[in-house]
Amino acid sequence: MISAIEKEIVYLLERGDKKAITLLYENYADSLFGVIKKIITDDEIAQDVLQESFVKIWRYAKKYDASKAKLFTWLYRIAYNTAIDKTRSLKNKSGKEIQIETSNVYKITSNALNEDVLDIKKHLGSLDEKYQIVINALFFEGMTQQEASDELDIPLGTIKSRLKIGLRELKKIYNP
Repeated sequence: MISAIEKEIVYLLERGDKKAITLLYENYADSLFGVIKKIITDDEIAQDVLQESFVKIWRYAKKYDASKAKLFTWLYRIAYNTAIDKTRSLKNKSGKEIQIETSNVYKITSNALNEDVLDIKKHLGSLDEKYQIVINALFFEGMTQQEASDELDIPLGTIKSRLKIGLRELKKIYNP
């Protein structure tokens, strides 16, 4: 059974009323923080993730569908996924080390370049626009998949699928 406060929050979320975020925080912040703390032990980072979670909750508030999931389940998923994304992000950043002394960035010779792929932007134009947008964001604008998902307002799974299909289509062009 849905509680009166939950009904009120859902009602306010549907209308984009900012009171909803206050009620959400008052009623669910501690529980969501507990979910996040099971994944991220550092309090400061966990607080940041909680904040990011509430930003995402507010951003996607109109997408919440009470017929698909209970409010807490929906909130839980957002907080949990945000914590997992943060953990992955931190692992990726800490695992990369730049070694300038052994860099070969400036040692590329002209015969090392594959001239067949220099026209990639031209071939990219032959793909469906939905694939172009994703590939452009990821490879030419330097976004991560999560950043592209947020920026383009496309679910992360769709970003991954469009990337895979788009790259497969480009492969057909380069390896007929």
